[in-house]
Amino acid sequence: MTTMTDASVREFKMPDVGEGLTEAEILKWYVQPGDTVTDGQVVCEVETAKAAVELPIPYDGVVRELRFPEGTTVDVGTAIITVAVAGGAPAAEPQQTEAPARAGAAAEPQQAEEPKPEGRQPVLVGYGVSTSATKRRPRKGAEAAPRADQAPAAPQPELNGRAAAPQATAPAPAAPVPAPAGKDRPLAKPPVRKLAKDLGVDLTTVVPSGPDGVITREDVHAAVRAAVPAPEAPAAEPALAQAPAAERGRPAPAPVAAYDAARETRIPVKGVRKATAAAMVGSAFTAPHVTEFVTVDVTRTMKLVEELKQDKEFTGLRVNPLLLIAKALLVAVKRNPDINASWDEANQEIVLKHYVNLGIAAATPRGLIVPNIKDAHAKTLPQLAESLGELVATAREGKTSPAAMQGGTVTITNVGVFGVDTGTPILNPGESAILAIGAIKLQPWVHKGKVKPRQVTTLALSFDHRLVDGELGSKVLADVAAILEQPKRLITWA
Repeated sequence: MTTMTDASVREFKMPDVGEGLTEAEILKWYVQPGDTVTDGQVVCEVETAKAAVELPIPYDGVVRELRFPEGTTVDVGTAIITVAVAGGAPAAEPQQTEAPARAGAAAEPQQAEEPKPEGRQPVLVGYGVSTSATKRRPRKGAEAAPRADQAPAAPQPELNGRAAAPQATAPAPAAPVPAPAGKDRPLAKPPVRKLAKDLGVDLTTVVPSGPDGVITREDVHAAVRAAVPAPEAPAAEPALAQAPAAERGRPAPAPVAAYDAARETRIPVKGVRKATAAAMVGSAFTAPHVTEFVTVDVTRTMKLVEELKQDKEFTGLRVNPLLLIAKALLVAVKRNPDINASWDEANQEIVLKHYVNLGIAAATPRGLIVPNIKDAHAKTLPQLAESLGELVATAREGKTSPAAMQGGTVTITNVGVFGVDTGTPILNPGESAILAIGAIKLQPWVHKGKVKPRQVTTLALSFDHRLVDGELGSKVLADVAAILEQPKRLITWA
């Protein structure tokens, strides 16, 4: 990390661009070191667990340093760019850093137990800045007698709970980079610690590559790969005798599962995909889902869609079956308001919503997102068409904001655009109902006592059975179907 000595250099930290977000991935830098930036200028695009967001710089100056390359996931609150600002506020105080140990070099005694109140200590989730000297438990086997073929070694200082490399005439193996002084254990985020535990990796043996000596997921995988013995490796006992003292007696890391890169592709789960997966798992195993189906003749609705396309009031607006289905659902919610609710587990309450934020599931290159139309219940049909068009266009461009995906009350997912007849949708977390629309197809249908080709589709409504019973769910689904079969009910029921 660059040491700040110039009072005109300022750091721009990764902001929380949503509610409660803890990290974001840097997708693209729009500036480079040496570029001049102005207050409000967009310097990079980041992807959070909810959306892609452009970040503006809050002051004028010249870019001094980009702290992280594109594709890096950075914690909220971490400085990502430094800018030289003329007459700026005083910069952060110099940070105490440690030089990494080199192979064959003896470690210098460190005052690891002394606190450093003047220097800024790196802070991770679950770690505070140490305000007093830390105490460590003695390492197991630290007082073990030397082997018969080894001369007794002089007492060595400890670095972060590890013995420093002994001074010896023979070259010593490369020592891991010690974590910053004053810490009880190596710096790593909880997911990285879990990964290390699952792979059997001792974090004290891992060489950190992140800023401020933070161990990353890549560091853990590198340690595992380095620990996998080559086919020509000697037997385990001699290899143990040659291992550094800090690594003896520890369990061997589990080998990494090999795969054929020509036959498989591995894609890291992060950003929107990671958030969606967690939300779907949480929803599926928290809310008891019930799904009901109905097949309906929507021929009259399709005729109305064509008529609205010719209406001057809808000129320039997006008019399609989804528009009328959305309006039908809004009318059904108005007739059955108890469906528009959520379950408050903490307070053991059912929260009835007197507004409808209508979510529309959208497939984007970054994964499935569900932005919603705020106060959709209060919109006229032309206003609803305009909002739907803006929602879809923004989602396709990957510019949906986190705020647009918060506060939904009921959702529509249109699987019919993929030629699918229907599905059993999973509830969007915090909502009580979701309507799936199947493909609209010409099918033989009994109409006025005769079998005729009609436009037919299948609707599926999933709901949370904790607060929506079968009667209420059935009424809502039946109302939507009735409106789509006879669109004039939009006038009589609205």
